[in-house]
Amino acid sequence: MNIVIVGYGEMLEALILGVMNSSDKISGIFRVENVRMSTIHRIFYDFFNLSSDFNIVQKYNLYDIKAKSVNCNDFRKIIKRLDTDIILVGSWCEKFSPDTINTPKKACINVHPSLLPKYRGPNPYMQVILHNENTTGISFHLMDDGYDTGKIIHQVRTKVFPNDTGLSLKLRSCDIVKNEISYLLDNIDDKLETACSQNKNEASYQRRVPLKDCILDFQNETSAQIECKVRAFYPWMKCFIPYNNEFISFSQCSISDEITTKEPAQIIKISDNSLQIVCADNKSIIFSNLRVLNPFYNKISRFYIKNFVKINSKAV
Repeated sequence: MNIVIVGYGEMLEALILGVMNSSDKISGIFRVENVRMSTIHRIFYDFFNLSSDFNIVQKYNLYDIKAKSVNCNDFRKIIKRLDTDIILVGSWCEKFSPDTINTPKKACINVHPSLLPKYRGPNPYMQVILHNENTTGISFHLMDDGYDTGKIIHQVRTKVFPNDTGLSLKLRSCDIVKNEISYLLDNIDDKLETACSQNKNEASYQRRVPLKDCILDFQNETSAQIECKVRAFYPWMKCFIPYNNEFISFSQCSISDEITTKEPAQIIKISDNSLQIVCADNKSIIFSNLRVLNPFYNKISRFYIKNFVKINSKAV
């Protein structure tokens, strides 16, 4: 079969490697730079090898499809010219139109990193961790006019470990896709015949996390909730400690075993480059490798922490 892959990042590479391990042919790749950048901007990126996706295309000598959108006539004409049987989609920024979905001869298949119908929408890696799920997985589903609502043709489960971050869960999900795609393609006719509709009663859709959620709320969030949020947001979003109209970033945090009678949000310990702050459950978290977000203090963050942050003051 002739396969066109639409996607970006780690999921694009996983799909490429997976199809290359099958008996099928990759007829073309459509990269997100075509949609997000002007032609001149994309040429600049490609010339200086700033795009990891372009490097993948070059590495495997793949046909780099040029079009402005998956929904434009140029893209659909290329799909027909390549005699495309299947479009595989792994991470994308556009909703596919019915005309595009119906262009390949067999199917347009999306790869969604959750056990649909749960966690439809953007970044399910983050949402799975935020909701303390023990299990997640990969869903291969037919595309329709909704968001992640099409019939499921194949699913694979994986564990969510207590120390997982958004990044570690994403990389594990991509490994599953790479290993499963050849099986899916080898059995595609049977899979299409047995495709099953999603149970609407079990469906959940998660919108993008608002930026305000990056500010830690020690007065209302427990230590477990804060630690979970930090893991879930990494590497897409940074969490910040609020303090006297400033915001302090960190690269490490750990929950302390001790229980304190101090009030939530109180700073109970300060060192050169760490803060220990009480959470809503009377446990505390130690934050290390601190940087003040304000450009004026950024280069002298240690000085700011030592001279402006006070014991028993509150991180609010």
